[in-house]
Amino acid sequence: MNRKINSQNVIFLIIVALFWFAQYVYIPYQTTYLMAIGTASSMVGVVVGAYGISQLILRLPVGLCADRIGRHKPFIMMGAMASGAASVFRVLLCNGYGFMAANLLSGFASAMWISFMVYYTGKFKIDEQQKATSRIVMFNNLGMLLGFIASTLCYSKLGMKKLCILSVLAGGIAFFLAFLLKEERIKKGTFTVQELLGVCKGRQLLMFSVIALVQQGIQLTTTMSFTNQILKDYGASDGIVGISSIIYMVSAVAFSAMASSKLCERKGPAFWVPAVLAVIVIYCTFVPIAGSIPWILILQVLPGMATGILFSYATSEAMREIPEGQKSTAMGFYQAVYAVGMTVFPMFTGSIVSSKGMQAGYLVLAGIALIGGITAKVYYITQKSKTGSGQK
Repeated sequence: MNRKINSQNVIFLIIVALFWFAQYVYIPYQTTYLMAIGTASSMVGVVVGAYGISQLILRLPVGLCADRIGRHKPFIMMGAMASGAASVFRVLLCNGYGFMAANLLSGFASAMWISFMVYYTGKFKIDEQQKATSRIVMFNNLGMLLGFIASTLCYSKLGMKKLCILSVLAGGIAFFLAFLLKEERIKKGTFTVQELLGVCKGRQLLMFSVIALVQQGIQLTTTMSFTNQILKDYGASDGIVGISSIIYMVSAVAFSAMASSKLCERKGPAFWVPAVLAVIVIYCTFVPIAGSIPWILILQVLPGMATGILFSYATSEAMREIPEGQKSTAMGFYQAVYAVGMTVFPMFTGSIVSSKGMQAGYLVLAGIALIGGITAKVYYITQKSKTGSGQK
């Protein structure tokens, strides 16, 4: 396969960046905006969690459909269109209920991310899969970063409604650019639905789906939500909240690039997966007791490492050794599992924060990350032991 970056890859990666811009441009101020207009913490948790509900329901069916019809472009186009359409709700009904409805539709858009991932990584050889995965995650994070920069520069001057109009525009442009994508006619899948679902029983896929559940659930709950409220409680301006999100996203982009480097390759997933989960423990432990805005801004680098390195490795590890005709189903299962974290974690953390306080909510998340790190370490030790036994 030609390694050169061709025009199709450039167009596709621009679509990826626009898609995630549309999905996240309003995110840095979602929680603080909703709480400022009188929305309860528990309701904010429901609003944030609503984003994961659609993904939880739709991702596996979308993966099955993509494998059965052997095409991804229609799903990419639906995702791009829905990413912009969701923000129409935020513009027309700019309150908790409007955001909840919009987040459900945004979740539908993100359910199509399966096809984005499989479409792009399918262009590369097996030994290039980790680098391809890291590259698309980098552009994913780049789109979010551009959204966060736009929101930081524009929120105080334009307000929430106009930020959401930017989301509508980005999703619309991504949709029209998707018409330019060329997809080779792939033979329709020959696997039955039962055979496709059988891939979901794989131990490797199950293990790293749960790791992604922990990472994505904690990221959405803390970095994308309640950490911003902690900053506001310390007296941070809207600009500081935006800068905090930008620091996180710059770190995520940088660490996504690092995930495909020789440094990461030398250490490998057996080192990075448990190590970065330990970093998440540190983040969740210290953010609520940081005591000052500068310390929180410094700590925002840590979830960037989790998004850039841990999520890239969890994705490539989950998909390793999955047969070609079952990749969309496996990716659908993987993304559906981590959508559980994106749905449940904000909801129960919101309830804990309402009743026990912010520190209690973050400590529970730290405990979950710690269990995840220990489990990952034991898994790799067990795998190494089995490999060693098999070689004797």
